[in-house]
Amino acid sequence: MPFPMQRFVSAVAFSLAATCASAAEPTLLRVKVFPGAQNLAHFVGSSKGIFARHDVKVDLQFTVNSDELRNGLADGAFEVAHAAVDNAIAMVEMAGKDVVIVIGGDSGMNEFFVQPDIRSVADLRGRIVVVDAPNTAYALVAKKILLMNGLMQSDYALKPIGGTFLRLKAMSENKEYAASILNAPFSINATRQGMKSLGRAVDLIGPYQAGGAFVMRAWAQANGPVLERYLAAYVEATRWALDPANQAECVAMLAERLKLSPDVAEQTYRMLADPKSGLAPDARFNLEGFRNVLALRAEIEGQWGGKAPPPDRYLDLGYYERALKRTGR
Repeated sequence: MPFPMQRFVSAVAFSLAATCASAAEPTLLRVKVFPGAQNLAHFVGSSKGIFARHDVKVDLQFTVNSDELRNGLADGAFEVAHAAVDNAIAMVEMAGKDVVIVIGGDSGMNEFFVQPDIRSVADLRGRIVVVDAPNTAYALVAKKILLMNGLMQSDYALKPIGGTFLRLKAMSENKEYAASILNAPFSINATRQGMKSLGRAVDLIGPYQAGGAFVMRAWAQANGPVLERYLAAYVEATRWALDPANQAECVAMLAERLKLSPDVAEQTYRMLADPKSGLAPDARFNLEGFRNVLALRAEIEGQWGGKAPPPDRYLDLGYYERALKRTGR
């Protein structure tokens, strides 16, 4: 029995419609981050449709500690990690994972906070310093600050707690936890609770490449165009966030997403806009700061025989450079 022409035309039309709908679907990327103000570009990118314009849909997920984030990336639980890039070095050197850093982000907005009874870093002898994980990122920053003030690792105890929000909670509930590295907005709340900042990390130890994105190298090689679209969107979202004309919207976004009071959100935004310790324009990677990250690991952890390796082993900024071209710059 011949196939009726009307049914044939309908079937073809349905097939074409389904194909077009499928083609219009943005690529889903699962992105894992620590909770905090450093995610402003993600908030902007989603709410202002910037990711969508680059044909990307971001599923933003939160991690509680570095171990969860590093293990999840290695296991394929998500595609992109945004965190302190020293975690990428740890994945390469300690876990043998082929990870590459693909973009910068921020200098961390980190400050060294202590309980009200602490007058100086020297007073931390015999006390407990809380960290995320003891062998990476801001824990190494804390160890360096302590060492610069004459305290060896045997002079104090480290207590792994998790991300910044968990460290502040621990210090709030237990005064035995004497110090930690904190960033905004948690550092603002710490001040309001009577804790003291002994200085910003970038002022105490120099330039530091803190937050950035890293991915499994094999995934990047297999998904280059998707990664470039995502990075282009992230750059454009960062530009939007740092435009003074958008400050009021960004403050409102921080207040809503992070459940902050308007004044804390405004103070947080000012810290994000600080060119020395906040968000990097265009999410640029700070090579000098990254060399400091490597030098810190070599000195504090004794890795590579105490001599930092060249940065190239951990970087592939080609995706970022091509992403910049997508943005017209």
